[in-house]
Amino acid sequence: MGTWSGQPFGNDAAADWAWELDGAEGWDIVLEALEAVLDEDPASVDADAATAVIAAAEVVAHQRGRPTQSDSYTESVSAFVDRVPAPPAEIASVALRALDIATVPDGELAELWADAGEDEWAEANQRIREALSLPPLVAPAPAAPRKRTGWGWGKGNRES
Repeated sequence: MGTWSGQPFGNDAAADWAWELDGAEGWDIVLEALEAVLDEDPASVDADAATAVIAAAEVVAHQRGRPTQSDSYTESVSAFVDRVPAPPAEIASVALRALDIATVPDGELAELWADAGEDEWAEANQRIREALSLPPLVAPAPAAPRKRTGWGWGKGNRES
């Protein structure tokens, strides 16, 4: 696996998975990646599946307004989140459970990172965990423009 950072999209497998978001019309692709590991023995989850889970969890963090990685590698993520309808309400809890399974210390991907002697990967995963644990940041809907009906506007300013 070509890896250039411990960030969620800092490797070839995650970047390739993110390209699939371009054609996605809903959250099925994200849920499939997350649910693929839920019934697995955490120690037997392969590195590519774990990588997809981490990337999918980051997509959920983006949707909640709490991205941990925002750069050129996440442009597909931002476009996806802006384009598709809201995900199922339980998606953050599913992402947290899947992330815990994908990042166990005796899992294949964690062992690869341990062999590299890098803490960056574990720290990046902890930031995702925190982002998913916090309430979503939801921008308030813009106020509807007030209609000018003649009352209270302009000359005469009649109010009753």
